[in-house]
Amino acid sequence: MFSRRTLAAAFAIAAFASQIQPVHAQMAKMEEHTHKPSAPSTSLSLTVAGKTTTYALADLQAMPQKTVTVHNAHANTDETYTGVLVSDLLAKVGVTPEKLGNKAIYHSYLKAEGTDAYWVLYSATEIEPAMHKSTAIIALTVGGKPIGEDGVFKFVASDDVHPARWVRNLKALTFVTVE
Repeated sequence: MFSRRTLAAAFAIAAFASQIQPVHAQMAKMEEHTHKPSAPSTSLSLTVAGKTTTYALADLQAMPQKTVTVHNAHANTDETYTGVLVSDLLAKVGVTPEKLGNKAIYHSYLKAEGTDAYWVLYSATEIEPAMHKSTAIIALTVGGKPIGEDGVFKFVASDDVHPARWVRNLKALTFVTVE
């Protein structure tokens, strides 16, 4: 039959395995945090080099719009968002690859923060269409309708497999270059 050593090893492995959660379960818990109710975003601040500019919905609606269709793993459905390219908003305040310089863009990041204090980071190259295939937008509509419970603004990136880095109720963007 089985030796005591074999049975002990089998029980130890079973006990250890029962304590480990699958990665997707851990991600689901992490993503749950981003879905807690929070105050809806009503304006968006953009801070670059210590200077903050605040935008209302009408300001972003007046800019060129980009539409992306992405898969939302939370809802297991495809969704169509329309909004402003993050790179276009940054260009509006003078942040472009040409002005940053070739090396500085590789040392820069964007922090996106929601009204619930949830925040994520994107490298500058992830939000620059000339350097990355992903499309990063500040969504104003989903399915042609206002974002709704996700606030007036929502940060959406087309190549994120899970929407854990999408930011609901987006209230602030901070662009930083690390020296």
